[in-house]
Amino acid sequence: MSVHRRELLIALGSLAAHRLPWRWQASGRLLARPHPPRTSVSPGILSLGLAAPRDTQLFVPSRYHPARPSPLIVGLHGATQSNDVIWRILQAPAEEHGTLLLAPNSRGVTWDLIRDGFGTDESLLDRALAWTFDHCNVDPGRVVIAGFSDGASAALSLGLLNGDLFRRIVAFSPGFIVGQERHGHPPVFISHGTRDQILPIDQTSERIVPALRAQGYAVEYRTFDGPHRAPPEMIEAAMRWLEQR
Repeated sequence: MSVHRRELLIALGSLAAHRLPWRWQASGRLLARPHPPRTSVSPGILSLGLAAPRDTQLFVPSRYHPARPSPLIVGLHGATQSNDVIWRILQAPAEEHGTLLLAPNSRGVTWDLIRDGFGTDESLLDRALAWTFDHCNVDPGRVVIAGFSDGASAALSLGLLNGDLFRRIVAFSPGFIVGQERHGHPPVFISHGTRDQILPIDQTSERIVPALRAQGYAVEYRTFDGPHRAPPEMIEAAMRWLEQR
């Protein structure tokens, strides 16, 4: 079975599951918060040593300086993927904009909040954030969660639930949002292809965006003529949007 076929089946299964009453296993609330770092890091990609295989990694841009607070993006990959996709789409923009980039890997084929409710993946993310805050000078006002496909659905769900930590949310081709609990009121950037064959736009973002706006969230919504992907022009639009104050 091809990767695209597997992702389509997983995505459709996720959409179907979302129509049923959701069975929560844990709260999904993250405890880690930025604070003055206790040690320092060097530029490059660092493996945190929190899980094997598929460890969480942190990218530190070349112009990072421990005396200056830096923005942080948490990037979540799509179903059947690894954090390689985050490096492919976000590492170069993170280097250009001087942004720390934290890229965890799901334990299974996709994030557990998509399949069964909050669990191991979110616990590991909390530990990865705590490690990052211990080692890096992170600006509390510029902590962002982003994702692609299932990772975008996870980013929206975790970002709205933890909006007192994540000050902005970026979702490239999301499918849905799980959960009703909200903390904070972060602005949201969403992009979606009009020819998306995995998560059709009329069933996903065209419903998500009006619902968020009706709840009072500021949403920057961009569409593009293309399939299920996060094209460079949408990445750059999101990075410019993140720099707005």
